[in-house]
Amino acid sequence: MIQTSGLWKTYEMSVDNKIHALQGVNLNVDRNEYLAIIGPSGSGKSTLMNLVGCLDSPSQGQYWLNGRLVSDMDDDELAHIRNREIGFVFQTFNLLPRATALHNVELPLIYRGIAPRERSERAHAALAMVELSDRENHRPSELSGGQRQRVAIARALVNSPSIILADEPTGNLDSQTGQEIMRLFDRLHAEGNTLILVTHEKHVADHAHRIVHILDGKIDRDELTRTRVPVSSG
Repeated sequence: MIQTSGLWKTYEMSVDNKIHALQGVNLNVDRNEYLAIIGPSGSGKSTLMNLVGCLDSPSQGQYWLNGRLVSDMDDDELAHIRNREIGFVFQTFNLLPRATALHNVELPLIYRGIAPRERSERAHAALAMVELSDRENHRPSELSGGQRQRVAIARALVNSPSIILADEPTGNLDSQTGQEIMRLFDRLHAEGNTLILVTHEKHVADHAHRIVHILDGKIDRDELTRTRVPVSSG
């Protein structure tokens, strides 16, 4: 599903000052993997997530997504990937404050031009998946932090993406609520979703079946923490 070869990301701060956020990263991710990318602040893990999510381009190297070379894609194709193939979950939720939970979840479908009836049905179903059907008419200010993150996860799921990318998904939550969100991710993976988490917290990474340790822009360790069980088609 994901294959990177020699990915570099370099930021030129001045003529004599270059920051190498990533240095030759090679990473393969299979369908239905549950992967955590872990590292300290400044290690390059969020930069790697931005490249995998097609939010940024590498300075060097190649990235294939579902067999297609991302550097060969034009802006419209990249927008298609970000809207339909990848579901994003961010630490800060990124919800529209004046919109209801239902409308926030509908947004990716609106961008796709989906008809109102179908997008409403799909948004209802996505909120039901995260057990928030009784909160769909509430605005973010009327929801707890954990509920806001569930809305963000429903929004990530509504297009049935190939991959769910979560950047520090429990970072703004208390420990108990964070555990609830991680149990939800565990269930989503068991249902067949491919999950990639970016975190600096070991107890979050421990939910994944594979942990990639990033240090100074390089993969320091890549460890399988448990056997991946194939999802039944029936």
